[in-house]
Amino acid sequence: MQEISTAAKNAVAKPVIYQMLPRLFANTCDHCVPDGDITQNGCGKLNDITPRVLDSLKQLGVTHVWYTGVIEHAHATDYSAYGITPDDPHVVKGKAGSPYAISDYYDIDPDVAVSVPDRMAEFEALIKRTHDAGMQVLLDFVPNHVARRYHSDAAPAGIEDFGQGDDTTCFFTPRNNFYYIPRQLFQPSIDIGSYIEFPAKASGNDCFTAFPGPNDWYETVKLNYGVDYGDGSRHFSPVPPVWFKMLHILRYWASKGIDGFRCDMVFMVPVEFWEWAIPQVKERYPNLIFIAEIYDVNRYREFIERGKFDYLYDKVNLYDTLRAVQCSRHSAATITDCWQRVDGIGSHMLNFLENHDEQRFASEQYAGDATRVLPSLVVSSMMSIGPFMIYAGQEVGEKAEDAEGFSGHDGRTTIFDYWSIPSLRRWLNGGKADGGKLAPVEKDLRALYAHILGLLNSEKAISQGEFFDLMYVNFSNPEFNPHRHYAFLRRYQDEVILVAVNFSDVAGELAVNIPPLALGMYGIREGQREATELISGRKMKVNVSSATPFRTPIAPWGAVAWKFSASQLSRSAAKTARKSSKK
Repeated sequence: MQEISTAAKNAVAKPVIYQMLPRLFANTCDHCVPDGDITQNGCGKLNDITPRVLDSLKQLGVTHVWYTGVIEHAHATDYSAYGITPDDPHVVKGKAGSPYAISDYYDIDPDVAVSVPDRMAEFEALIKRTHDAGMQVLLDFVPNHVARRYHSDAAPAGIEDFGQGDDTTCFFTPRNNFYYIPRQLFQPSIDIGSYIEFPAKASGNDCFTAFPGPNDWYETVKLNYGVDYGDGSRHFSPVPPVWFKMLHILRYWASKGIDGFRCDMVFMVPVEFWEWAIPQVKERYPNLIFIAEIYDVNRYREFIERGKFDYLYDKVNLYDTLRAVQCSRHSAATITDCWQRVDGIGSHMLNFLENHDEQRFASEQYAGDATRVLPSLVVSSMMSIGPFMIYAGQEVGEKAEDAEGFSGHDGRTTIFDYWSIPSLRRWLNGGKADGGKLAPVEKDLRALYAHILGLLNSEKAISQGEFFDLMYVNFSNPEFNPHRHYAFLRRYQDEVILVAVNFSDVAGELAVNIPPLALGMYGIREGQREATELISGRKMKVNVSSATPFRTPIAPWGAVAWKFSASQLSRSAAKTARKSSKK
């Protein structure tokens, strides 16, 4: 069983996060060309995320919108007419550039503004619209690296640029902002045209040479938090300058009224920084949430307990396991291992089936069929009280079939190119945000997502309840493969939900044993009672007993969530029980 923290028990809502890149999300160009520039392929704007769009996201069940790629980052488009220093396109990935190659931490990217001089005002208006729609705003914080060319023209007075005043003659000093490769010219194994950088700076993926390869993060420069990667020594006293600069950036964006940060690649920054910075930010903004992108299960507890993060990506644990189960590479029984690895911190895990780094669920490289999502969706979203996240287009089965330019045909939606997402164009329907151009199967899928996401906060057993893994599942159909099914209980006060999923294309009747331990812990009276299946809405009388399996039909690639009272038996069962007690 998972241990539920006191803070988690007191939580009212389970965060449901919708990740979107505005330049992709709101782009309606239907004739994009591979590697096209902004004039050819267009670009979505913050102003296109209208109250109508936001209301539709709210109706989908979303509680938080993560606006990705809105802080100014390197791109090939020239905005020098607006006083913005242009980037050299040879050290930019794609025409649109990576949202994680930040070129000005204090500004909004001009690509997503209708009026470039008013870009900050347009973002502030989007924050207000999002709040008015009843949702909260999350923003990226990219702490580990910056664009090859970093210069802020929007920083408050007195704020120095990163690298200003650095001693470029040495690899490391605690007072520097960057790491340098002295006396060496930056010369990656790609064509960088006339771009000159001397001495070379270390690249963002801890590439401490002047010769990064095409798969390195050559478009970024690693920031120096006081760790000498030459001898491994750590220099945190006095506090390194980068720490103060990053704390100021966090407070700057918090002052705009956002509600939280999704923090990029947190494990590449010393945990001591987070331990120092997050409490100082929360001292002024106590309701702000911090979400960590992290890929090492062995460091999860460290970043929660020391790093003070509210939530962590559970990518290498539950996401990777569900993907393997979905693609028939792992037994569904391995899902049990996932919650056991995070026992005691499960309420801090952020689960997802898609994000900008991963291949689309419906892509041929993953599941190949969006209509098979239900078992993975239900397990990922319902097995804990932690947040659940979806990526724009997931809810309408985006397949990511395009080869956009810098990004090829890889099952991912590009983050580097000016592009438009076909399924989202059909849903936006010229700004109506009514799904008017969606195919019937896409409409049905979005309705399914809306129903499941709605349950996450309408049912307290899911948003606040306890979890019990039903590891012992029997099958009345001998053709069923026990490695393709998983079941668990969620319980809040007198409400119990039995969840079971089917990772196979065989329908049948599932028989689930509820052990005496679960009955006793949750005060579940044995006997017959009325139950409602929350996904389909159907009702039936079920028998809850440690001696007799709980039987439920289940469709191919299906799921059920049977809700029943722990204490209240059906009238006939209660009458029988009273007669037995009198005897």
